[in-house]
Amino acid sequence: MRLYLINPCNPLVGIVKVKESRWNRYRVWKPLSLMVLAGLTPPEWEISIVDENFGAPDYPSMPRPDLVGITAFTSQANRAYEVAAHFRRLGVPVVMGGIHATMCLDEVMERVDSVVTGEAEGIWSQVLEDTRHGSLKRRYDGGLAEINDVPLARHDLLATGYALGAIQTTRGCPLNCSFCSVTAFNGAQYRQRPIPDVVREFQSVREKHVLVVDDNLIGTRRDHIARAKDLFRAMAQANLRKEWIAQATINFADDEELLALAARAGCSGVFIGFESPTPEGLRELGKKFNLLKGRDFRASVRRIQRHHIPVVGSFIIGLDIDEPGIGRRIAEAASQYGVDNLNVLFLTPLPGTRLWEQMKSQDRIALDAFPDDWKYYTLTFPVARYKHLSLDGIIEEMISCNRTFYSMPRILRRMWGSLWQRRKPLISLVGNLSFRTNLRLNCKAYADFKRQRGNGHD
Repeated sequence: MRLYLINPCNPLVGIVKVKESRWNRYRVWKPLSLMVLAGLTPPEWEISIVDENFGAPDYPSMPRPDLVGITAFTSQANRAYEVAAHFRRLGVPVVMGGIHATMCLDEVMERVDSVVTGEAEGIWSQVLEDTRHGSLKRRYDGGLAEINDVPLARHDLLATGYALGAIQTTRGCPLNCSFCSVTAFNGAQYRQRPIPDVVREFQSVREKHVLVVDDNLIGTRRDHIARAKDLFRAMAQANLRKEWIAQATINFADDEELLALAARAGCSGVFIGFESPTPEGLRELGKKFNLLKGRDFRASVRRIQRHHIPVVGSFIIGLDIDEPGIGRRIAEAASQYGVDNLNVLFLTPLPGTRLWEQMKSQDRIALDAFPDDWKYYTLTFPVARYKHLSLDGIIEEMISCNRTFYSMPRILRRMWGSLWQRRKPLISLVGNLSFRTNLRLNCKAYADFKRQRGNGHD
């Protein structure tokens, strides 16, 4: 039996266009969910994982499979449907899962043979068994997987060429921010994989640099932090010789022992969601956790950096309180906090979020010719109607923000600080140059986007 597991591309997303900029290689990560499913697949299946981020293969020239499995974020849905249509024309059954399939079930069911909603691990063996017997069901619901049963991912099935490996140690997030669908998909309960399994999988990753894909690596409660410390101790003791980056909330800065253990375990960067430079913006997004204790963000960032860990700050443009000038305000806030890199996204209503329900009820979803318009739901295009910012206005704010933060004088100042503090200067340089290089590509993408909006969109 032959199985293809496919991660479709999105042709509009600049960060996956590796051939257009060599720096983009450092901003593409592996389709970990497909690698996990491969780890659950019996040996009688011959498995191929296809990651279209490195280019779509010539599917007609490939051997005919017995089953195709496709995963997709919302922004990948269009391409997922194209791939599904190709194989269905050949009479090959196609099953689709992932967050978009879960949140837009009816749409997806019209375009594939079977849909897996929720986390697929608990139901995958049944999907394969039903396929073998020609009795594939229209829908399977995986719900929330038993985290202790998540297998080691098949890191051996993807070709070399990735700058970053990928691994997951926890699932779920209790914060439930209005713009984020993680809680709806993975649940509010913070679930942790067994530490020995995580260490063993780290050892199986070929790449020296690894992305920990957890939405919140260390959690929020005291017992979450204690588990994170135990994980870091085990990783350090195993002498993994890996450098890894992860996502966490700002409470990562609150525990010196945690920071020291993370650094000893190989932490080479942390991605932190600041989201808005104002308390009003944080309250609007439901990110009240950042408002606790009257936090000094600059001091928090400095505490992390003292352990030679660079900080990437994430912000969102397009909140109801955002007015003209917000782009430069975010850039100045990020510079004041002292972050090493800045990642700014447009406020995007994704299916399954409270923000989606709110904007839909207010008729503020501007791009709603679905499924075609899903390709713009990358967080890098403005797809909604924003309260104080026009389409041209919000794009100008984004350009202003990035040009200000990634001006060459500011990059050089940050590089000097990284060198002086021995804070992974090479990683910081790669990140800064990657963003700066993509500024030109982004401007072209925005111009094309506005042209498309003028041809059929209001």
